[in-house]
Amino acid sequence: MAVLTVRNVPDEVHRALRVRAAMHGRSTEAEVREILENAVKPEQRIRMGDALAEVGRQQGLTNDDFAGLDQLRDRAPAEPLRFE
Repeated sequence: MAVLTVRNVPDEVHRALRVRAAMHGRSTEAEVREILENAVKPEQRIRMGDALAEVGRQQGLTNDDFAGLDQLRDRAPAEPLRFE
């Protein structure tokens, strides 16, 4: 796991983090991890599968359409890349 160092955090921000961590029953470090995770991976983020499914619904695709595509799919094993 990566280690992150944050320098020059103002005293009032550090104090607020300690208070917030205590309110949530965690260490300051755990609180900072939670804040960072929520900032970069919010609950409302769009997931790729959900977005693709929505595009399919908007285009009126059905399971039969996908079954037809599956029948046309090339099932031969892929040739490995050669870097010569």
